[in-house]
Amino acid sequence: MKPAVPEPSPPPEGSTGNGTAAAGAALPPAPSDAPVSLVARKNGSMSQQNAQAPVPQVQHAQPSVGSIAAHRPHTVAAAVSDLEPDIDADLDSYEETHGDGGELPQGRFLDRERSWLAFNERVLELAEDPETPLLERANFLAIFASNLDEFFMVRVAGLKRRIATGVATRSASGLQPREVLEMIWARSRELMARHAACYHEDVAPALAEEGIHLVRWSELTEKEQARLFTLFKHQIFPVLTPLAVDPAHPFPYISGLSLNLAVVVRNPVSGHKHFARVKVPPLLSRFLESSPGRYVPIEDVIAAHLEELFPGMEVLEHHAFRLTRNEDLEVEEDDAENLLQALEKELMRRRFGPPVRLEVEESIDREVLDLLVRELKISEAEVYPLPGPLDLTGLFRIHGLDRPELKYPKFIAGTHRDLAEVESASAPDIFAALRRRDVLLHHPYDSFSTSVQAFLEQAAQDPDVLAIKQTLYRTSGDSPIVDALIDAAESGKQVLVLVEIKARFDEHANIKWARKLEEAGCHVVYGLVGLKTHCKLSLVVRQEGETLRRYSHVGTGNYHPKTARLYEDLGLLTADPQVGADLSDLFNRLSGYSRRETYRRLLVAPKSLRDGLVSRIHKEIQHHRAGRPAYVRIKVNSMVDEAVIDACYRASQAGVPVDIWVRGICAVRPGVTGLSENIRVRSVLGRFLEHSRIFGFGNGGEPEVWIGSADMMHRNLDRRIEALVRVVDPAHRAALNRLLETGMSDSTASWHLGPDGEWTRHATDGDGGPLRNIQEMLIDARRRRRGTATP
Repeated sequence: MKPAVPEPSPPPEGSTGNGTAAAGAALPPAPSDAPVSLVARKNGSMSQQNAQAPVPQVQHAQPSVGSIAAHRPHTVAAAVSDLEPDIDADLDSYEETHGDGGELPQGRFLDRERSWLAFNERVLELAEDPETPLLERANFLAIFASNLDEFFMVRVAGLKRRIATGVATRSASGLQPREVLEMIWARSRELMARHAACYHEDVAPALAEEGIHLVRWSELTEKEQARLFTLFKHQIFPVLTPLAVDPAHPFPYISGLSLNLAVVVRNPVSGHKHFARVKVPPLLSRFLESSPGRYVPIEDVIAAHLEELFPGMEVLEHHAFRLTRNEDLEVEEDDAENLLQALEKELMRRRFGPPVRLEVEESIDREVLDLLVRELKISEAEVYPLPGPLDLTGLFRIHGLDRPELKYPKFIAGTHRDLAEVESASAPDIFAALRRRDVLLHHPYDSFSTSVQAFLEQAAQDPDVLAIKQTLYRTSGDSPIVDALIDAAESGKQVLVLVEIKARFDEHANIKWARKLEEAGCHVVYGLVGLKTHCKLSLVVRQEGETLRRYSHVGTGNYHPKTARLYEDLGLLTADPQVGADLSDLFNRLSGYSRRETYRRLLVAPKSLRDGLVSRIHKEIQHHRAGRPAYVRIKVNSMVDEAVIDACYRASQAGVPVDIWVRGICAVRPGVTGLSENIRVRSVLGRFLEHSRIFGFGNGGEPEVWIGSADMMHRNLDRRIEALVRVVDPAHRAALNRLLETGMSDSTASWHLGPDGEWTRHATDGDGGPLRNIQEMLIDARRRRRGTATP
């Protein structure tokens, strides 16, 4: 019989975090063992209905309901989506497969949706932090808004769909679906209000002090208004389409994330009032420059000239509003003869998904709001009144202003030394370098263009290269990777490209490049039915004398040159025959009918990856009991898979130290007596998006380290092709372990997860001085000793 868990009580109101931002990165020196006194500040306030107190220290018990934890940001405007509306934390599904958890208590998993909202709160804390450079604060405000858009489009939409169809079940945290939805509404309302307050009360005034004025129409001078009228007449008016609503004109379709004006006009002859909608053109700049250093929202310019759109009518009022719709794709792959065509059709249908959120200016007239709620068929709980301007993703444009003194100091990555012994203008011979040794890359500290990109470009041009095999999950629209593959195919090489056309929100781009690759003569494969191909793999086959040699790249990030400058990722370049043989076998499985499930240096989902990790965690228990060195170290974006978490709990119960460095969602409850007192969870955010995945094990004194593409989520381990590669070079293993140790050190700035699900920011020491920023440490190390043998 499991022990009862006491009902938690609400914590006191908290305050916003403050201090120096931190984020994870490459391979620094080992952390200092000197004790550090930390100044802790809690994440922002929570409503009593949803808040929780610290977990009581009782044996084999913990709170019954999860609190907030974490998920992924778009640390840049580029969106790499990892959100899915699936049952990643469905407890009933897990227990059918794994039993009821044995001796492990109920309530041991935190709620994943609250955890994601907590992640976005940490992004907001970076915007609120006065130590963050000013334009970067504006950027984090835009990131927060963009993240929340995606969360509603995917997670909230998926939850509503499952509730409506009756297939939703309680989450692993024990919450019923309706409880989760109500928690999301309440918590997101708090965070959106805090987000707006940060912009109006802090960031916008600070920008004005630096000569960047974000103003409204009424604040403009007559000269500025006249200039914008000319702009309106010539560049905005021609693309506007006012849509009336009356018996002859039904309520128009409102597209997802579009910014609109609800306009009320009156006929001066009849005296009748009419409603009309004006859509703000999405392709025009969100903020218009009225004069040097002064910017006004485009909807203000349109609103000031509504008489031009409704000549002869009296414009009585106007209100901005913005609708979020379900943007998730549903493609029945088993029934689709051609996945590409099926996806193209579904992309057309996605525009008409049901609404999930309505943002309105808080000054909106009640009658107008009632009309919008009624016509859009949305509930009052899904209406979010906010001070204007709406849609602060427009701050991405403000961040793009050429004001380097208000941004993070510029950093340009150099070529890894193992690829070029001496920096020079000539391109390195990648193949010769890999014949000497494996190369462990750490982006963005090591240049992507002179490593991975150069590897593929050299392969495309080398007459001795016979074949290139490549996975593409996301890439840029002007991708040099795609160009290199096309060049290779046109020169007669065998080129196989596995394009994941179901990469969320990149489907249009991937369809376009898939067709371009096919036209160039590449063999294009769209993956396996029912599985997304998420692994990051390149294989080059080269004729060298009488033999063929295989060169490989296994990475943690996408083959995307632009985001490689902003995302923290790892990659292994190697000529190791075992890795080459593994990649050959895996590509054969992806493109043909191979059923191979075991590999030499790879763990591959969905067959062997979860079991391989769980078995290694259990092996650490055996090492610990035998008195041999034992530990578990994990760095991922998301940590919600119950089987892996339970394995970590059992390791903790046995006395094995477990360190988890997570950027986003984390369902683990650390620090619970009798369950997880040997588990620590940290989160690092900063100028770069922490994106690498690392798995380290003490292994009785022979450390074992893996890197790869997989997060610890159901979708990654059960419904995707993911790959981890074992790192065998002792120097590389040591470097990766130093990275993990530094990221988890109390002297490194980070957020710490408590047993109640609350994240506490640790940014300063006991004397008020800043803790080490791991990303800045790595940048400084690269500047001092660019191109060292370890990343």
